[in-house]
Amino acid sequence: MTPNALLEHIDHGRLWPHPPGEVGGTDLVQAYVRALDVRRLRVARGERPVGYKVGFTNRTIWERYNVYAPIWGTVWDTTLRICDGTGELSIANTCQPRLEPEAVFGMKCTPKAGAGLDDLFDAIEWVAPGFEVVQSHLPDWKFTASDTVADSGLHARLLVGKPIPVRQLASSADELDRLLAEAEVELLKADQVVERGRGANVLDSPLRALHHFLVELRKCPGAPDLQAGDVVTTGTWTDAWTVQPGETWTARFTPPFGALSVTLG
Repeated sequence: MTPNALLEHIDHGRLWPHPPGEVGGTDLVQAYVRALDVRRLRVARGERPVGYKVGFTNRTIWERYNVYAPIWGTVWDTTLRICDGTGELSIANTCQPRLEPEAVFGMKCTPKAGAGLDDLFDAIEWVAPGFEVVQSHLPDWKFTASDTVADSGLHARLLVGKPIPVRQLASSADELDRLLAEAEVELLKADQVVERGRGANVLDSPLRALHHFLVELRKCPGAPDLQAGDVVTTGTWTDAWTVQPGETWTARFTPPFGALSVTLG
C-alpha cells in the first residue's frame, strides 16, 4: 500500500485489504520509512506533530499480540486532547478502537546526545496520566510488528490529564523512576473494574520506556528528534480494551496521579 492509501484508511477507519505481513513486510526499517512518509503527507495537509506514542512496552501482553519489542508513532494536534481529569474523545473514523491507561511526559527541551536517565530527567517538564485510543487496520488485531509500525504505531487519539511538574514529584531520575514504577492503576468501564496494572509493566518504569524510545528514535533514519513541548505517551499499564461510543472509562491511579475519566463519542 502506498502512503496515500495508508492515510486514506486512517482517515476513514477502514480495514486494510491485505493479510498480516503484506503491508509492513518483515523489515522494521522500511516500515518506519512508510510511517514517516505518511507523517509527511499529514504535515503537508496542515496537521502538526506534537510528540510521539510508544507502544508495546508492556511485556505482559507481548505474547498476546505476537509483538516482542516496543514500537513508536506520531501524536498530532488533531488527535491530542488535554483535560483536568475528566475529558471526552471522539472515536469516529477509528478502526477497531481500544483504550489504554498510560503515563505521559511533556518535554522541556531536547535531551542531550547520549542522554542517560539523569539527562533525560533534566529534559522533562511534566508528567501526567493519560488515555490513548489505539487502532488496528487489520482484522481482529492480528498483525506483525512491522505492520504496527506502518500503521502509524496504531495511534488514534490521546487524552492527557492534568500535568504535574516533574520537580514537584522527584528531585532525581532515580526517585522518579521508583515512583512511577511503583504506581498502580485500576481500569474501570462505567463502575466496574476490568483490570489492574502497574507502572513497572512498561519496561520496568515509564521513565525507562521513555529512555528506550529516545535511543530507538535517534537510530531511525529521517525521524525528527524530541523537541521542547513534545508529549510522549509511554505504553499501556494494562491490556488494551475494546471500546464503543457512549462508554465512560476511568483510570484510578495511585500517587503520583489521581483519577482520569473519558467519555467516548
